[in-house]
This record gives sequence, structure tokens and C-alpha cells, in this order.
Amino acid sequence: MPKDSSIKSVLIIGSGPIIIGQACEFDYSGSQAALSLKEEGIEVSIINSNPATIMTDKVIADHVYLRPLNCQSIETILQEQKIDAVLPTMGGQTALNLCKEAEELGIWEKYGVKVIGVDVAAIEKTENREEFRQLMIDIGVGIANSRIANSFLEGKEAAQEIGFPLVIRPSYTLGGTGGGFVHKKEEFDAALSRGLQASPTHEVLVEQAVLGWKEFELELLRDNKDNVIIICSIENFDPMGIHTGDSITVAPAMTLSDRCYQEMRNQAIKMMRAIGNFAGGCNVQFSVNPADESIIAIEINPRVSRSSALASKATGYPIAKIAAKLAIGFNLDEIENQITKTTSAYFEPTLDYVIVKVPRWNFDKFKGANKELGLQMKSVGEVMAIGRTFIEALQKATQSLEIGRAGLGADGRQNRNLEEIMHGLEHPTWNRVFLIKDAMSLGVPIESIRKVTRIDKWFLVQIQELVILEQELKRYSLNNIPKDFFLTLKQKGFSDIQIAWLLGNVTEDEVYDRRKELGIKRVYKMVDTCAAEFQAQTPYYYSTFEDENESQVSDKKKIIVLGSGPNRIGQGIEFDYSCVHGLLAAKESGYESIMINCNPETVSTDFNMADKLYFEPVFWEHVREIIEHEKPEGVIVQLGGQTALKMAEKLHEKGIKIIGTTFNDMDIAEDRGRFSDLLKDLGIPYPKYGVAESAEEAIEVAHQVGYPVLVRPSYVLGGQGMSIVINDDDLEKAVVKLLGDLPGNRVLIDHFLDRAEEAESDSICDGEDVHIIGLMEHIEPAGIHSGDSSAVLPPFNLSENVIRQMEEYTVKLAKSLNVRGLLNIQFAIKQEKVYVIEANPRASRTVPFIAKAYDVPYINIAAKIMLGVNKLKDFNIERKLVGYAIKEPVFSFDKFPDVDKQLGPEMKSTGEAIRFITGVDDPYFVKLYKEKSMYLSK
Repeated sequence: MPKDSSIKSVLIIGSGPIIIGQACEFDYSGSQAALSLKEEGIEVSIINSNPATIMTDKVIADHVYLRPLNCQSIETILQEQKIDAVLPTMGGQTALNLCKEAEELGIWEKYGVKVIGVDVAAIEKTENREEFRQLMIDIGVGIANSRIANSFLEGKEAAQEIGFPLVIRPSYTLGGTGGGFVHKKEEFDAALSRGLQASPTHEVLVEQAVLGWKEFELELLRDNKDNVIIICSIENFDPMGIHTGDSITVAPAMTLSDRCYQEMRNQAIKMMRAIGNFAGGCNVQFSVNPADESIIAIEINPRVSRSSALASKATGYPIAKIAAKLAIGFNLDEIENQITKTTSAYFEPTLDYVIVKVPRWNFDKFKGANKELGLQMKSVGEVMAIGRTFIEALQKATQSLEIGRAGLGADGRQNRNLEEIMHGLEHPTWNRVFLIKDAMSLGVPIESIRKVTRIDKWFLVQIQELVILEQELKRYSLNNIPKDFFLTLKQKGFSDIQIAWLLGNVTEDEVYDRRKELGIKRVYKMVDTCAAEFQAQTPYYYSTFEDENESQVSDKKKIIVLGSGPNRIGQGIEFDYSCVHGLLAAKESGYESIMINCNPETVSTDFNMADKLYFEPVFWEHVREIIEHEKPEGVIVQLGGQTALKMAEKLHEKGIKIIGTTFNDMDIAEDRGRFSDLLKDLGIPYPKYGVAESAEEAIEVAHQVGYPVLVRPSYVLGGQGMSIVINDDDLEKAVVKLLGDLPGNRVLIDHFLDRAEEAESDSICDGEDVHIIGLMEHIEPAGIHSGDSSAVLPPFNLSENVIRQMEEYTVKLAKSLNVRGLLNIQFAIKQEKVYVIEANPRASRTVPFIAKAYDVPYINIAAKIMLGVNKLKDFNIERKLVGYAIKEPVFSFDKFPDVDKQLGPEMKSTGEAIRFITGVDDPYFVKLYKEKSMYLSK
């Protein structure tokens, strides 16, 4: 059946602010779906309250509604314009729940809107634990022994009947919220109570816990003719018991027998057909008993998910793009394969490489959090790596995490305490994969590790091989490593810096040079969905060590944009938004645009955003070799947050051109001493400060600058490690901890301006003129990190005198720092005097927010100025904002019930929303302003 001609306009529901359990994978799917529908001539509207995403940008949809995700907003949109259909499967659980609520209120029927991509009845069947359980029994699919409970009494009866260990799964929640394991009777009451409260319908499933079984996922697509294809099989490295969002996952499945896979496939197809008659995507999770390969179904999600973003990037098959076309009536055999352009989309991808996803946690931001992993998701982001083998991909993934590791161990950060290691294996937390390797290095047998972790032996044998290779490498010096052995090390994912560490007394550069002498260099392979059976047209590459290089270098002028790596607190989706605009600006300016990034959730890593995509770690060795291969005009580091900025020094040392502001000028802003000297020369006030390398020095400095003081390490992001202290004892503890966590770092001690107001400016400078993008006043006082503050655009309560000072200092600093591109400045204001706290010559969290509020494509303008193709005077900038816009931080504290919710100089929010108000008498604003100092702590 071709496209449904009655559908001329579609509303896509987004997923709102980023929280733990629902991140920017839905920005990726929503953006892809919108572009897919626009290709078919359909008018696309999007509702989403998240200002940091590319999804809420004019380049994606025809109409963008930055409004709260509720039925009132939906009804307002339907009154404003004619919408024929709503697509709720691209915005995670938030969108599905909102679609269902609007259906119950009769909103869709009232305005003649058709729900496409899913049946509302299917949402009910998959979310209502009892309905799902009954359906599986009816269609003959195995499930764990379970009972539904709507009360405390029913829960106790179910537990008595099933026996411990148990798992509690609340209905209608996301990211495992409120769920958990109960190993013994004494823990049951508290867990049951938490689950009943977490469920919006106060209903839980009490289920037999299949701890230690293997966990698998399948990604499916179905069309109107009931054709179903499996896009990808995904295996969890971690066994059942750890939320799949917190598990290391591998695609395709590695340890599944063909018989078991075929059975799983058949069951998944049967499940998808049983939940309703709709065309779209689905994610099915299974558990397999390792003893006899018996299969049980865990759940089915009738929407795109975190796993489908991963599967899309893993296979090159754009699931959301195709799912959107299926939703408007196309069938799989009527859509072209996006990769080959010669075959149809009705095929199952085959992979001749291995994908490994590793989650990224931020426990350091949640003091006192329970770090043990379980049913409730706790990670804030993830990285994906592609290699020819599992172990190559795993090492590349660990290099991508940005936690200071050079791969899986062999970098001087190993744990040698056997008791701690064994405890960490039994009680999994964020670093368990590293501890497995550490245990093997200390001689712990594989069987002992398997028993305690229940991880499949196949994976453990792969990791063991690294330990054996390391032992062998220690027999050589750099000059006598046999070429074959050197090649083997690189094929197993060892970075040059790991090899240097293992050899001792040699540098990373020396290893790199020796490797090049031996002719061992990276080649780039294409991700092509069909194991090279058909000619692929997509410029999407990963690196490995073989003979044939598939990445052909064109003779066009090229620009590389460095991405921001995994999402974490302090560096989120706003940098992906910036990178996408950087790519578009480079293309519009006549350059070939090349993207380097390793985050599978993002739009910047979509195969059709850049002219060429390298899905690689933003890790020096990888970046360096891509630059040597492509020979670009220069590299943009301003758009990828601190991740990309950290590369600037290395690029500068190697004589690689940095597009925009130079390394030296960026360094002045980063180096507290040089920056304060500049402020002094310019006559700009700043808080008194000093630098210390020990606790004794810190106390001396504190006495000079006066308490309270702000303590922080230099060169960090998101206020990491910052605290406000009010006496010598607290200061000593803070400094000793900082120097322990970040050895070799210097500690900055600033006088803290107590009870000061905080504000910030974003601006663009082209070397001659400075354009202030926006001035924002924070509702919360100084001392709460700017990312955790509600920022109001334009300022609502600052005097003309203060605004004039902020504007004057912005212009002076932009010109003195020779900024080409973006600059963000943080101010503290006390008694009408404006102090400069810091300046960041890069894209900031607030630029996308201002761009959306004023409806001006600021990043595109800044990128063209960085490239030198335009000056500010070439642009006619017109701001469109009635009243005020507020950037509201959103927190994920509910994932960490033991953590206090105090706010301070270290950022804790995971995302943000935008809210428009007409004036300061708005009731929402009045309430916010009353509570402004409530959560301030040290």
C-alpha cells in the first residue's frame, strides 16, 4: 500500500528534558522521523519543551512548539492548526503516556486526529503488566512466574506464593523507576511500598527473579502488510539483574546458538503481531537460561528506544526514518534502502563488524548515592565503538568514555586490592568491566569470575587474552617488537599510550612513530548494512587494522568538527545541537564537512548529517590519524564542549589549524592566572583569588582572600569538584580530596561573593565587531552552578547601570581574547558592581536556549564567522521574543533516593526545559523567585 494520502500534516511528540532513563536518543529519532515525513511532502509540527535539542530547531520541522508536554498544550496546538495525525512513538515513554492521556480525554477524536505508528490499545497491552502477562500466556510465549498487585496485601500474598528472590516492576514507568530486586523477606515491605508509589496507577508486578540468566534484545519493524523484519540482535554483556540501559551491550549477539536465535526471532514476531495492528518499530527483551537455553519474554516496547538508536548506528539502518514512513502507509518493499540506494528497505542487515556500547555514569555528582547497579537505570549517557572483533570494540569504547582511561587497563590506574576487586565483581557498579581485567591480572581464575559475575565465559576469555598479550609485550622493548605482534596488539584495540605504559620509559609519540615506521596504520571501513554484498553509498566509517582502506579522500576543502563524546552532567545534548549546526554551516560555506564522535544517541552521528562521519572515540590517537588521512583545512573545537576543547593543545602542538579562536587565546581564558592578569589590565573587577598545590598553601591563600571561599580544580567542566567552604578544617578536607582525585592539578581558591546575584552573557565576535546574543539573569544566587540555575532572558531585575557594565565587559573581553566565534561569560553582581567569574570561548549550554527564544540561528552564524566566510555585518539579526524565556534546570534525583538535593557550585541537573512567560507577575515565576535561595549549600 502506498502512502496514506489523507495525511497531510503530522504532529510528533518529543520526550521533554533529558533525565536519567530518557536521553537524547529521542531527539535523534524525532529529528529523523520529522525529516523523513518532510521528504514525503508532509507538514511536520513538533511539541517538545527541550531547548537544547536539534529536534526543536527550524531546520528539522515546519512548526516547533516549545511548550510543556501536557494535554493543555496539545489542545492549544490543535486549535491553532489542522493536524491530520499524531506520531507518538518517537518521544519515549513520555510521548506514549501523553498520547494515551489525550486519547482518554477524547482530544484526538474531538479534533479528528489519527494516531499513527502504534495503537493506543497496544500501549495499554505492553505497559499494563497484568495484560502483558496474560497475553504472553495466550500466545504461548514463556514468561517468569509472576502476580500483579494493587495493594500491600496482594503484594505480600504474591511474594509468599512465588518465593524469593523476587523482582518488583511498577507499571507505566521509565528507566526501571521504582523497580528493584528483593533477595530476602526483610527487604520486601520497603521495596513493595516504593514500587506501588512509583507507578502512576499504583500497580506492580511481583515476579520470580531470573538472576544470572542472559539478556537479549531484538529490534523489529513491521509494515501494513504484516511483514516483520529483525534489524538487529543485541546481547547484554551483563546478565539479568542490571537494567539494560546500565549494561554493556554487544551487537550482533555473540553467544547465541542459531537454534535459540531462530526461536527468539519467531517469538518476537508473534509478540509484535499480538499487541495490535500497527506499522512501526518495536523493541523486545528476552531472557535465556544459560543451562538449557529456555527463553522467557521480559517486555515489549511499541516505540523506538535507546536500543533502536544504538541499532540504527550499529547497522546503518535508520529505524526511525523507516518507521515514520511505515506509519504513513508505505510498506517495506516500497521504500529504498537508505544505504545502498539500489535495494529495498525490506531486508535484514548483516554485520561484518562488532558493536560495543558502554554506559557512562556520573556518580561523582551524587554524593552518598548507592552505586550498585540494578533494575533502576543510573547512567547518564553512553558510548558506542565499532571494531572487527569484540575486544577491539570494547577497548575503543573504554577509550571513548572520557574517564581518563586509555583502554581496558594497562594505563596505570589498575586496582590491586583483591578484596575490593572481588566485592566489585559481586556488587556490580560502573567500573566492573575494569575490575574483571584487574582480577585476571592478579591471577583470579576465569571460572571464579564467571561464578561471581555470571557473565558468559566467552566474554571473559576475550578479556583474558588481553592479560596474556600484556605479559608477552613486557618481554620486548619498543625497537624489537616483531611487526606481527605489534599488529596483533593494535587489532586487539591497544592504544599507543597503553603500549607505552606497558613498555615503560617510552612516550605515546615514540610508539606512534615506531608503528608508522613498521607500516602499521589505521584503515577505515564503511558501515554498510549488508556485509559489502551490495555497493554502499553512505560515507560512514570506523577504523581497524587491515590492508584495505575504504575511505577515499576527496580533493575538496574539508573541515573536521570534533564532537562532545558521551552525555554527562555538565556536557549534554546542547553540544550535539551545536555540532550539527557547525556541519550545516561548513556545507553551506562550500566545505566538505567531517564529523568525529562516538555517541550513538546523537543527531551529529547520523549517517546523513555530515558529508563524512567517523564513528570513532574523541581520543587523541584516533583524531590524529583521521586528520593525517583527511588533511583538512582545519578543525572546529568550539562546538564540542570541553571534550573538543581539551584537544586544542595537542592540535596546536602538531601545527594543525584550529578554526576560530586560537589555542593561545582559549588558554588565557582557561588558565586562571593569565585570565586574572588580563582582567586586571582591562580594569575589570574579579573576585580575589589564589592558587595552591597543597592544603597548607590553600589555608594561606584563604586567609589572604577571606572566607567564604570557592575551591575548584582548574580545567574542568560542569563545576566538577567545586565547593564553597567557610573555615580551615573544611578547606583542608576539600583540597586533600581534590588533589587525591586529580593528582598533579592545581587548586584555585576564590573569595566567594556571598549573597551576590549571578548573570551571564553569550556573544559572537568576528575580530572587529561583537554581537551580544543574549544577557541572562539567574533567579538563584551566586554559588549555585549556572547549569543548575533558572536563567531568565532578557534580565528582569538588573539596573541599566549593571547591564551597561556587563555589555562593556563582554565587548572588551571578546576583543582582548581575539575571539572568532562564541564566548560565554559568567558574572557576579554585588551592590551594583559587576565581577567577572569566568569566560568560556566556546559554545555554551545557553546558546541553543537563546537561539530558540529569539528565533535566530546563532550557531550557524558563529560557525560561518569561525570559518572566516562571513562577518557579523553580513547578517541581519532580528530577535523575536515577547516577554521572557526561562531556562529551567531538570534533575534526576529520584534515581538516587539517598542523595540530598542541595545545590552548590557543582552541577547536578541532567537536562533543561524552556518556559515562556509574558511578565514577572506570572504565578510560576513568582513561586520560583520566592524559593530562589532554598537549596543553596556548600
